[in-house]
Order: sequence, then structure tokens, then C-alpha cells
Amino acid sequence: MSRTISVAAIQTAYGEDMQANIDKTVGFIREAAARGAQVILPSELFQGPYFCVSQEEKWFGTAWPWREHPAVVQLQPLARELGVVIPVSIFEREGPHYFNSLVMIDADGTLMGVYRKSHIPDGPGYQEKYYFRPGDTGFKVWDTKFGRIGVGICWDQWYPETARAMMLQGAEILMYPTAIGTEPHDDTLDTAAPWRRAMQGHAVSNVVPVVGANRIGHEQVTEAGQTFYGHSFIADHRGDLVESLEREEGVLVHTFDLDFLDRHRAAWGFFRDRRTDLYGVISGPRPA
Repeated sequence: MSRTISVAAIQTAYGEDMQANIDKTVGFIREAAARGAQVILPSELFQGPYFCVSQEEKWFGTAWPWREHPAVVQLQPLARELGVVIPVSIFEREGPHYFNSLVMIDADGTLMGVYRKSHIPDGPGYQEKYYFRPGDTGFKVWDTKFGRIGVGICWDQWYPETARAMMLQGAEILMYPTAIGTEPHDDTLDTAAPWRRAMQGHAVSNVVPVVGANRIGHEQVTEAGQTFYGHSFIADHRGDLVESLEREEGVLVHTFDLDFLDRHRAAWGFFRDRRTDLYGVISGPRPA
């Protein structure tokens, strides 16, 4: 009998009330679980508005130690109750240090640990370097009850090295919680399609399903505000979109055969034919 896994992505809008945002996410998690989902992915920093559109010190007051974060504290017993795995994106404080982090909660409520976002963007509307240190955990893969899950956070998803590093650690599903939308410096720039295509490419070149969960809605953190474009999706090992949303609220659920994927990945030979002796230029100093 083949091993299967049912994964889900949540897409919705969030306001400034942390408890209301957590409650809303709980409702969607319950819906996903009722539809058979075993691993359920909310979007990035779902506890509040995406505050990194500007540099305001007040937002440091919304960070918590990862074991004590209200979202973690409340979703831990929910994971145990429903028997589901929940990757929880949070604003983490560790002493004087601040990170954009993810806590993996296993299906029995175990806190499996923390991943800290490795790539930190810095540009108009996405001024994360003001708030977050670059992650110090390295890329991580979580051996959950239902399968080995690799999770990158938002800007991580643009880097093929992130996906490959997680695959080399045995990932069977890749997930990316995200907060991305309009570009305040250019009203004509819509990155929804390349955002999807980048992750679909990871699916193809690693023969692995990919789940992307983004937020929607207009948020007035700054005077100009920012609108998030959604387009959450689940892609199969070919990069084909097997489940997707546009800019509406919803939950996506899809089931994959992990044993088939394992055999198919081996048959493609991408990992057999890797030439690590030639890849030093990737991690070494920039070429002259």
C-alpha cells in the first residue's frame, strides 16, 4: 500500500487584531482538516498585517520567543486535537535578536523546532532587513507524522538553492508561506505569475510537490497601503497547478502518493547526475 499525504494551503486577509487573525486561521485549519488535510499551511506572519512595508519601531513589540508566541501556544493543542501538522510562521524574538521564523508543530502537538528565514529582502514595500536578522538555523526538513516536509519562507522561495538544499535533506514536500503583493514604487509591476513560476520550477527540477500560501486584501500600514495578490497554489511534481486560487479567500487541499514520487524522482536522475565537483562557484567567492 502506497504512502500518501494530503496537504493544504490557506489564503485569506488579515487585520491588526492578533487574536482575531489567529481565530480566523483556526477556522480555516478546521475546514482543511475536515476535508482530509494532514499538513496545513497558513501564510507568512498571519498574526497581523505585513508590517515590513515601512520602518517603525513599534512593531518590535509584536515579537515573541518562539515557544511562547500566541499563535504557537494556541495552534499546538489544535494540531493535537485534529491530528494535523501545522507550520506556523511568526515574528520571533530571541533575547536582543529578531527573526522571521517558522515553528513546526507535529500532529501530536509536539513543537519540532524553529526555522529562521535565510534570505531577508530589502526593497520598497519589503523592508525586512530593518526587522529581521538573517536566519542562523540553516535550511531544515521536518520528519513529521505524515512525511518529510521542507519549509522556506517567502523570499527564500525565489532561490533554487533553498529548494535543492531541502531536497538533499530528504524533503518529500516543499512549502512556502508568503506575504507578497503590490510594489509601491511601480504600480504596473505585478509579480503574481513569476512568483508562481519560480516555485513551479522548483517542483520540476526536484520532482516534488510544492505548496505556496499567500495572503490577500488591502492593508493600510502606510498611507499608500499595499494590496496582496493571493494566487496560492499546490503544484505537482511536474510543476502543474493541481489546485489554485486567485484573489479570493479559501483553502486548497490535494493528496499525493509519496512512494510514486520517490520512484519517479529516482527515474528522472536529477540527483544521480549532479556534478558537485563543478558547483563550487555557487558557494565560493564571486568569480572575477
